[in-house]
Amino acid sequence: MPQVIWLPEALADIERLHGFLSEKNANAASNAMRCIQAAARQLETFPEIGRPIADRLRREIFASFGAGAYVLRYRLDEQGRPVVVRVWHTRELRDPPDPALRSMQEPG
Repeated sequence: MPQVIWLPEALADIERLHGFLSEKNANAASNAMRCIQAAARQLETFPEIGRPIADRLRREIFASFGAGAYVLRYRLDEQGRPVVVRVWHTRELRDPPDPALRSMQEPG
């Protein structure tokens, strides 16, 4: 079973999400972290479970929570291990979704 690898940006996302929720409701923050962990466990068992995104190099898995879902964007490394690159809630405003896309959108 491949172990999930978390990039620093994804870990920072999780800290940010937890901090945001814990200010409002500590119980909801704990539940959100369990929801994200459950999605990561799915990736360990089924690394290709997520839907491919436009570049076909990365995938997304959705973990339902509240009025939306948490999205774990990931790629598979050379050994087939899931590498989580970003995490966000679908109700967040994101422009663009991640730094890798930002550079692709810039003219040049």
